Amino acid sequence: MSNIDQEILHLVKVPDVSQEHKDYLRRVKMEKLWIRVIQFMILTLALALWEICANARIVDPFITSQPSRIAITIIRLYEEGVLFQHIGITCLEAIVGFVLGTLLGTVIAILLWWSEFLCKISEPYLVILNSLPKIALGPVFIVWIGAGSAAIIIMTLAISLIVTVLEVLNGFLAIDQEKIKLVQTFGGTKLQVLTKVLLPASSPTIINALKINVGLSWVGVIVGEFLVSKAGLGYLIVYGGQVFKLDLVMTSVIILGVAAALMYQGVVFLEKILVKNKQ
Repeated sequence: MSNIDQEILHLVKVPDVSQEHKDYLRRVKMEKLWIRVIQFMILTLALALWEICANARIVDPFITSQPSRIAITIIRLYEEGVLFQHIGITCLEAIVGFVLGTLLGTVIAILLWWSEFLCKISEPYLVILNSLPKIALGPVFIVWIGAGSAAIIIMTLAISLIVTVLEVLNGFLAIDQEKIKLVQTFGGTKLQVLTKVLLPASSPTIINALKINVGLSWVGVIVGEFLVSKAGLGYLIVYGGQVFKLDLVMTSVIILGVAAALMYQGVVFLEKILVKNKQ
């Protein structure tokens, strides 16, 4: 390499990160670590207090169960070969309802944004459907569709769909109109406005809708399984309550919490990927 090339490389060399920036990154990393440690300590302390109170009969372990009995119940379900069957059925129904609710809700929101006339017609119906207690429609879905996973998925859609439509549509309408006018000024079509402005700018709103749908999907699935199911975590909760096996009920609730947390973390991971790609 010639001296001139070396001089050019020296001139364009990226400066080293300052010590202040390194200290800042170190503090951010330590803060994240401490957050995780404290979260783990709170969970461990809560489980330990639960176990101690149950052993000391401060609370009745028959009613509240306790971590050791929950662990025994999980092992028993695994040995009987039904643990992953019940978890798999509920998770599949939740994921299908979650994906369908998000996709259909986003598509409907796009259609309503596309046609202002259609949006104005649909507005009162969306408000009414959003305020309607969807759980009351469960028996109707069972009669219409039949007792099975399809009715449970429709129940999930009924709970999450309208919320997704309203959330995404409000995100579309909140976009800066100057950006849209700028694209239109340069001859951009409505499709280009949608793909180049609305959808990229509304990605935080869509991610927020995904996070909301995580909880709504699990609510819909469990309500559906309460009404009609022969397997799944909701079925175990109902069965355990009927025969007073509250260890089974608490075990199912704990597994539901873990599954919902994992799905939520999946959405958070997707959000990080989208943010990284934008950068």
